[in-house]
Amino acid sequence: MIKLVASCIWICLVTAAAGYGGAMWKVQQMAAAVAPPKLEQVHYHKTRPLNVPMIANGAVQGYVVVQFGYTETDKAERLGMPLGVFLLDEAFRIIYSDPKLDFHHLEKYDVAGLTRTLVKKVNQRLNEDAIKEVLVEEINFVSKDEISH
Repeated sequence: MIKLVASCIWICLVTAAAGYGGAMWKVQQMAAAVAPPKLEQVHYHKTRPLNVPMIANGAVQGYVVVQFGYTETDKAERLGMPLGVFLLDEAFRIIYSDPKLDFHHLEKYDVAGLTRTLVKKVNQRLNEDAIKEVLVEEINFVSKDEISH
C-alpha cells in the first residue's frame, strides 16, 4: 500500500515538473520569436561646403556651392576614416563633369539621382555599405560677377 501511494506521488511530481518545464520552454521560444530585430544605428554628419567651378566658353562662369548631409552605418566606424572626404570627392567629380548640369537653372537638376549615385559610388569605392543616405543641405550657383574681388 505504501509503495502504491509513493508511486502515485512520484508520478504526480514527475508530471507537474514536465508540465512546468514544457510551459517555460514554450514561453522562452515565443519570447525569442517576438523579440524585435536589432536596429542598425546610423549617425548623421554634415560635409563642409563644396565649391565646384563651372567652366563655359573657356572661362570660369561661377561656382556651384553644395553642402551635403549623410548618414553612416556602424560599418563606417570599422573603416576608421572620415567618409565626408570621399563623399566630397565623388560629388566634385560628378558635378564638374556632368554635361546635363545647367548651372543657370539648378532647379531642373536631378538631385535625387545625384544623391543615389553618390551613395552607390562611395560605397563601391570603400567596398562597404558605409553610407546609408545622402541629403542635399544646400545647392546654389554663384556667378563670378557676384564674387567680390
